[in-house]
Amino acid sequence: MSKKYKRQVRKETAAPTAGSTPATPASRVQSTNQPVFNPDYSYVIKDLRRIGVLVASFVTILIILSFILR
Repeated sequence: MSKKYKRQVRKETAAPTAGSTPATPASRVQSTNQPVFNPDYSYVIKDLRRIGVLVASFVTILIILSFILR
């Protein structure tokens, strides 16, 4: 079953006079105190490097073993 939502109607404020500044809704004002998204992926690079070294060493060992066991 779908939920029924009632639409909320906002009341409009009176038009601003010539000398006043227009009121901006709070939802449109951007906050300057939000943290900047700055991820740190240095641990991922270290893990990828470690995986690469392990793969290279395993392939090298397999190649050497293939020559020895023939």
